[in-house]
Amino acid sequence: MSEVKLQVGGRSYKVSVADGQEDNLRNLAAAVDAKLAGMGKNVSSNEAKNLLFAAILLADELDEAKKKASAPPPPPPAPEIDTGEVADKLERLAVALENAASRLEGGPQGS
Repeated sequence: MSEVKLQVGGRSYKVSVADGQEDNLRNLAAAVDAKLAGMGKNVSSNEAKNLLFAAILLADELDEAKKKASAPPPPPPAPEIDTGEVADKLERLAVALENAASRLEGGPQGS
């Protein structure tokens, strides 16, 4: 464990953190500090209440991000189909099947 000094809301705090997590904790504290700063100077002088509101705002943002991340992606657009080309292929296939059936039956072959 190591100890990190954080600046939040104009005050210093010493917090213990697992080794290797110091920068992550500093980044999180900076997010809370930025949220506090965004609340403006007209907020109540109750420091604990301000920190609570900042934490709730951040938790709300996290919840919205999780909802967006877990939403299924939109389906891919349907491919455009050239109906004329499909009709031509079906016509050629029908002729080929008729010719094959005629050969199997031993009848005359079509063109």
